[in-house]
Amino acid sequence: MHSTVHRQPSLFDDADGGGAGLGPLAGVRRVVLGAGAWLDVLPGWLGGADEVFERLAVEVPWRAERREMYERVVDVPRLLAHYGEADEPPHPVLGEARAALSAYYATELGEPFRTLGLCYYRDGRDSVAWHGDRIGRGKREDTMVAILSVGEPRALLLRPRPGGARGGNEGTHVVRQVVGHGDLVVMGGSCQRTWEHAIPKTARPVGPRISVQFRPRGVS
Repeated sequence: MHSTVHRQPSLFDDADGGGAGLGPLAGVRRVVLGAGAWLDVLPGWLGGADEVFERLAVEVPWRAERREMYERVVDVPRLLAHYGEADEPPHPVLGEARAALSAYYATELGEPFRTLGLCYYRDGRDSVAWHGDRIGRGKREDTMVAILSVGEPRALLLRPRPGGARGGNEGTHVVRQVVGHGDLVVMGGSCQRTWEHAIPKTARPVGPRISVQFRPRGVS
């Protein structure tokens, strides 16, 4: 049972100035990770992120999952939701975000973003372990996964995959990017194959966060 930690609204959120809206993508900053992998970062891309969080938290049909791990079945430490290509996004601004990302990355990606995956981290005990999105095409092809965060900031960690990006230096090089309150990060190039990412647990009292992942067809 998760205790309730009240979410702290962002002092910079623009929800009172006309609702949710996207800024320009021209301010994206690229971090070269190595081995063909990169990370694009744009803080505060989504204005009105608090309003979006409140709507998603209430209206999305969140589901809890259980999966086998180390010969026993355990609860997945976060709530999940998925919207396919034909599904209406749970907030209009997410459809706008998908279209804007598809247009901005059209030359590099060569195809549009199509699906939305949502994760609801209710407090610091919710997390996601080290992994790459390598189910489907991401296992063998360069691709992109864009993540838009609303709610309380959490640390997104990235590290070279064992046997991958740094030839035996796995675990010694960790990139830390704090995301929340409308921040955008895009993992691109070989990132899903040669690097791993995680949202670690934290003992600090943190409020809830929702991440929205935009993916091309066949990447999960």
